[in-house]
Amino acid sequence: RLGCRHALTPSIAALGRSNLNPNRIVTRPGRFGDARMSAAHAAGAPPFPGRLDPARTAVFVCDVQERFRTVIHGFDHCVHVSSMMLRAGKILGMPAVVTEQYPERLGATVDELAPNLDPRAPPVAKKLFSMITPEVDERLGGMNRDQAVLMGLESHVCVFQTAMDLMARGWEVHVLVDGVSSQRPTDRAAALRRLEAEGSRLSTSEMALFDLLKTAEAENFKAVSAIVREERPEPPLPSS
Repeated sequence: RLGCRHALTPSIAALGRSNLNPNRIVTRPGRFGDARMSAAHAAGAPPFPGRLDPARTAVFVCDVQERFRTVIHGFDHCVHVSSMMLRAGKILGMPAVVTEQYPERLGATVDELAPNLDPRAPPVAKKLFSMITPEVDERLGGMNRDQAVLMGLESHVCVFQTAMDLMARGWEVHVLVDGVSSQRPTDRAAALRRLEAEGSRLSTSEMALFDLLKTAEAENFKAVSAIVREERPEPPLPSS
């Protein structure tokens, strides 16, 4: 694998709290549910940690590049889910972060995603496996977001390290299992187990989008549900 490994994930204390949302919900489990309710909850934020909010969420698309097309198991699923989430993100007002691993050798982001990329935030070239390069970290500092929906490849390297780095910064990470893969299914399966064990939330594109909408009366329900209903690649990726 090309590039250099992440040296050491900085701690939250070392990073400071500038990237954390001050309204982030903090709860304490109790017999009858959460024993505490944050100011954000009182102001109408989602009542439980794990509920996605468009105002808190950013879309992360990791290294969906042309050179990987013929070697990644279920590559078409990664392309399709990335396209879905980028388009839905525009509708719901969610910023996107897109990266490319060593594009001089591995090519650019696939053409299918090009129409959905924001020219104000072009893909970030990297050699780190994690998406959280200094340039991306700087972008995150100006977003005022603390929830991530994460997709791309490879599950056990770049996606995994990105999730770990985001969680170290206080982000809540939702990994879309229908949009992440690796060259070998065993690596993908191991990555999903490890990601869940480390605190990431496993989700799917449809699950995440309807959680973002909350209700069929949402202003953008028709536009987003039309994306959800699109034909998907077959056969589906395994659930684990």
